[in-house]
Amino acid sequence: MINGKVGKVYISESQIQKRIKELAEKIEKDFPVDEDLIVVGLLKGSFMFLTDLVKEMRPTLIVDFMTAASYGEALESSKEVKILKDIEESIMGKNVLLVEDIIDSGYTLSKVVEILKGRSPKSIKICTLLNKFYRREVEVTVDYVGFDVADYFVFGYGIDIQHRYRHLKDIEIFN
Repeated sequence: MINGKVGKVYISESQIQKRIKELAEKIEKDFPVDEDLIVVGLLKGSFMFLTDLVKEMRPTLIVDFMTAASYGEALESSKEVKILKDIEESIMGKNVLLVEDIIDSGYTLSKVVEILKGRSPKSIKICTLLNKFYRREVEVTVDYVGFDVADYFVFGYGIDIQHRYRHLKDIEIFN
């Protein structure tokens, strides 16, 4: 570790914060202020991104969390998605913004969207901090993308390596 860094900075804290403000502005324009908006964060990776994103949005939104796992301790997706924690809020007839840290194969997100659509929301839109579109194996429509990223193993700002490094303020890659 050099100067508090584990790897090399790939996306800096200032770049992340600037992009979050831009995303929040776009999201706010797409959802009517007089309608309920439920922001659902997929744990654990989205927690830092979701926190900073909702700070830039309307004060009346509702935040809930869901935990879906397809990686476990592995570095590659098992393609078998398990819901470990479900949302508590009813989404029937309401607008839902699903917030994810990184989307690659699309397996986890497609399963979560399928489950949520079965609960009759008014709409579901997806926001991700990082998008690895070239790794997509399952079609997923992503409405808001922070950054399209190259084929690096990234970590930091909520994204972990075997439960470590989530607390880093920027997104890093190994040198």
